[in-house]
Amino acid sequence: MSKSISGFSKLSKSHKIDWIVATYFNNNDNAKNIIKQYWNSNIKLQQLHDEFIENTITNYYLPFGVAPNFLINNKMHAIPMAIEESSVVAAASKAAKFWFERGGFKAEVLSTTKVGQVHFIFHGDFPVLNTFFKTVKSKLIQATQPITKNMEKRGGGILDIELRDKTESIDGYFQLHATFETLDAMGANFINSCLEQFAKTFREEALLYDGFSEKEKDIDVIMSILSNYVPNCLVRAEVSCPVKDLTEDPSINPEEFAKKFIQAVKIAEIEPFRAVTHNKGIMNGIDAVVLATGNDFRAVEAGVHAYASRNGIYSSLTHAKIENDIFYFWIEIPLALGTVGGLTSLHPLVKLALELLHNPTAKELMQIVAVAGLAQNFAALRSLTTTGIQEGHMKMHLMNILNQFEATQEEKNTLIEYFKSHTATHSSVVEAINNLREQ
Repeated sequence: MSKSISGFSKLSKSHKIDWIVATYFNNNDNAKNIIKQYWNSNIKLQQLHDEFIENTITNYYLPFGVAPNFLINNKMHAIPMAIEESSVVAAASKAAKFWFERGGFKAEVLSTTKVGQVHFIFHGDFPVLNTFFKTVKSKLIQATQPITKNMEKRGGGILDIELRDKTESIDGYFQLHATFETLDAMGANFINSCLEQFAKTFREEALLYDGFSEKEKDIDVIMSILSNYVPNCLVRAEVSCPVKDLTEDPSINPEEFAKKFIQAVKIAEIEPFRAVTHNKGIMNGIDAVVLATGNDFRAVEAGVHAYASRNGIYSSLTHAKIENDIFYFWIEIPLALGTVGGLTSLHPLVKLALELLHNPTAKELMQIVAVAGLAQNFAALRSLTTTGIQEGHMKMHLMNILNQFEATQEEKNTLIEYFKSHTATHSSVVEAINNLREQ
């Protein structure tokens, strides 16, 4: 059994590595070499990465790719994507090219409201609490002025605070439900700072309020925290074209393709087992851009999947229809993103990604990210309803399999050519490698 350690965070990086290698890898020099080979040779840049989190020992690389030819609101974009999934960038690029020739993507931000809550326990009458809230609401906002003044100068800040009664679910449970506009910042630190000040002022004012009994004055704040569920921070992206223009393959009837495509979407709207995989494909594109631009893909994932369940059943994030012989395909999705603060001002590749995207505002980035998700879903559904998902995916995955078997460049060239006309599965690739090596 591996031994525990005290004071690990206080050790130097080299001593952390020595302990890990000795304890978990039996002093294997190969483990230490792998850890060190991912260090950046630029000492200052490596120190920057070391200080992003605690106990850093090395860097973890993901491919940073680009999907070109995205026409969004009549503006050209090459979209950066950080992801290890072999077919994602290729699928996005293919969808971008397809829709570039049909007018491109249209996107609009529907709303940008973010939410935070102070959760507290109050044992007393709600009308009394509500009266107190009405008297103290302006003081709550006033107390945050040192926090909000800079945000307010830019046009953001606190939008509103509501008192919400949740006692049907938990005895004595209430919320201060606050809404915010954070402009180009994701705003987590700003929102949480405001909420903690709300809680402090709320408790202090309760102790002075004559309308409360001694028991009622004892308000117990459980926690103050933003919500990653942002159903009112919403963006819509859409593509459309005449049904007759919907395929590039003369062997595929466009009307039949449109009908089958729409049925595939409808299945994802009503069948959760399909909807989860359907939406996972959407998030392939969204997460890749969110990660490349230094945003919190975990928060985005949590909020998106909650939104997909908002009507009581987990359902598709995308929708499709035919109207007057025009095919429409669209997504509405909650995205709380930022283009200032956090990694956006620190990580060199994040800065590069944002510059590649013409230094977008948060609203513009919301539109780009939503488009990436829509493009990914279109590419997946087009494959699923025509050739099947494996044909394209396995050809993209081919290189990973060849690398697992340490194929030489000559072997790679031979097998890539071979699988242009043969079905690529893991077993068929392994068989082809073995046959090639036996010749």
